[in-house]
Amino acid sequence: MSLETPPLPSSPSPARRRFGAAALAATALASAALGGGAVHLLTHNDEAPGTHASAPAATTPPEVSEPAATKYQCPMHPSIVQDHPGKCPICGMDLVAMTPMSASSGEPGAPAVEGLAPVTIDPSRQQLIGLRTAPVTEGKIGGTWRTSGRVVMDETRVRRVTLKVPAFVERVYVDFVGKPVRQGEPLFSVYSPELLAAQEEYLLALRTRQALSQAGGMATDGDALVAAARRKLQLWDVPAATLERLAQTGEATRALTLVSPISGVITKKDVVEGARLEIGATPYEVVDLSRVWVLADVYETELRHVKVGMTATLQLKAFPNRVFAGKVYFLDPVLDPVTRTVKVRLEFPNPDGDLRPEMFGEVVLRGTAHEGLKIPSDAVVPTGTTQVVFVALGDGRFQPREVRLGESDGKSVEVTSGLKAGEQVVTGANFLIDSESRLRASLAALAATSPGGSPPPSSPPAGAPPATSGHGGH
Repeated sequence: MSLETPPLPSSPSPARRRFGAAALAATALASAALGGGAVHLLTHNDEAPGTHASAPAATTPPEVSEPAATKYQCPMHPSIVQDHPGKCPICGMDLVAMTPMSASSGEPGAPAVEGLAPVTIDPSRQQLIGLRTAPVTEGKIGGTWRTSGRVVMDETRVRRVTLKVPAFVERVYVDFVGKPVRQGEPLFSVYSPELLAAQEEYLLALRTRQALSQAGGMATDGDALVAAARRKLQLWDVPAATLERLAQTGEATRALTLVSPISGVITKKDVVEGARLEIGATPYEVVDLSRVWVLADVYETELRHVKVGMTATLQLKAFPNRVFAGKVYFLDPVLDPVTRTVKVRLEFPNPDGDLRPEMFGEVVLRGTAHEGLKIPSDAVVPTGTTQVVFVALGDGRFQPREVRLGESDGKSVEVTSGLKAGEQVVTGANFLIDSESRLRASLAALAATSPGGSPPPSSPPAGAPPATSGHGGH
């Protein structure tokens, strides 16, 4: 048996050598591409179950971005996110499609508000939540400031009947509090030995003057005696009519009647028949209510607009169709440190007595208005440090906008910056929009910090097997 040496392989030609190098390079590139595709599939967990890692997969060039898949989220539990419609496993609410947050949803050039994001609400949902809008208008703003007021008595129209001699009450004519009286109307009558003696002195002075005049003596001396006795009775509040009666009749009266010093109503009564009254007793208090005061509180930020003499109006619930006109009478020089307000005293005429003390009403202080941009006060959402409104951009889009405010009359507020005339602002359900705007801003912040730029996945229910990604978890 002969052994034959197999022929040595001939050295490859230069062309074949070049072909082999090119094939080797192509193989390396293909392997790298397949490896990168496999890594991409494992990372995003997009591979269907049962497929092999070595199966070719279509790859997208890095410079071309694929549109993000629609995610569905629970409005009440933002952590519940999935890639298909369904119901929330916690509260059972329907999941809603998440709107991508982008700068294009707002108005170009408008500054963003920290912690808030633009929102999009479809018309059916707007009607459901009662959303309303109002335009930004130009017109008269300011000049009126509203506050609450309380009707009180005019302290300059209070009179007290004070007894200047000891006396015993003989009869009471005004016998209850609240009874209206006129000036000079009898209040009560008293018996007093001192008053009786003073009457006798007055009558004696009158007789003495008459005797001196008939005897041709010094008439001036008699006049001086009469004036002194009369002055004594006047200082004891004896009415002028009683003095005239004494001079005409020449007889002193046992019971002396005291009358009301002013017209008004009785606000205090501390007297009964048969009572003994000492010097300084105040059996009656009479208040003239034909003019009253109204006390109102003005905040220190509005104090610069309030001046003595400016006009004001008052409206009461007791008289809803009437407007009472008055003016500012006095400004308290001291600020209340608790309420940070200043008491303003207003004066109102009250000829019919309809303004009763301790009534409450709304006071409108009227100054000078000026031109400016204004929006309804309901459109403003205070955030603590800033003021925010939501501007309607059309197609159900609403953008948060920070604004600076000026004067307010309670219904409208001046806007000094942040808005333009003609823009529409939300006036109804703006706090609901504010809540959704904050929620979307929080989700956008979470999406920015989570891997892949997508919202964090929801936690699996208790007892569920751990999620796997591709190739049975490998």
